[in-house]
Amino acid sequence: MTALIIIGVLAAIVVYIWFLYNQLVTARLRVDESWSGIDVQLKRRSSLIPNLVETVKGYAKHEKEVFENVTKARSALMNAQTPAQKAEADNMLTGTLKSLFAVAEAYPELKANENFKQLQEELADTEDKIAYSRQFYNQNVLDYNTKIQMFPNVLIAGMFGFTKREFFKAAEEDRKDVKVSFNTESKPETSQEKSE
Repeated sequence: MTALIIIGVLAAIVVYIWFLYNQLVTARLRVDESWSGIDVQLKRRSSLIPNLVETVKGYAKHEKEVFENVTKARSALMNAQTPAQKAEADNMLTGTLKSLFAVAEAYPELKANENFKQLQEELADTEDKIAYSRQFYNQNVLDYNTKIQMFPNVLIAGMFGFTKREFFKAAEEDRKDVKVSFNTESKPETSQEKSE
């Protein structure tokens, strides 16, 4: 009788560990899947940028430094590997895009260009999707990190190599809404006006 009780308790422990392990695997896979959502949107935005730069170049040929900065930032984003590196590169790219849009403000013909308008709409849509994907990813990271730190999960997580995941963090200035509107009422300074 005692042997049956011991076997029953051991079986219950094995089933419980199995259950916890499967929960942790599911949570980790949710993080991976939500990360791929961010990655897809960042790649989509990166693929829009060369067309946007070429369109603006046709009107603002003397803004070479802005175009170089956008190209460097795009390259950094494409080469980033970890969530922290991607977040940093994404923040840098967002800043350079703001400069590019400031240049575009100075050219009314560019703002009226249908190709530019379409790229602007696609970029705004992509920015919304990146924001949603970032939120979804960070929620899954929070759930996963919480699960692997709770008792008794922490014991199972440690034994099977489950480690904390990084959040996808925005820079402080990028927590504000990104404005990609091109109204003609306010005209930002061009790089030439800033240098005066």
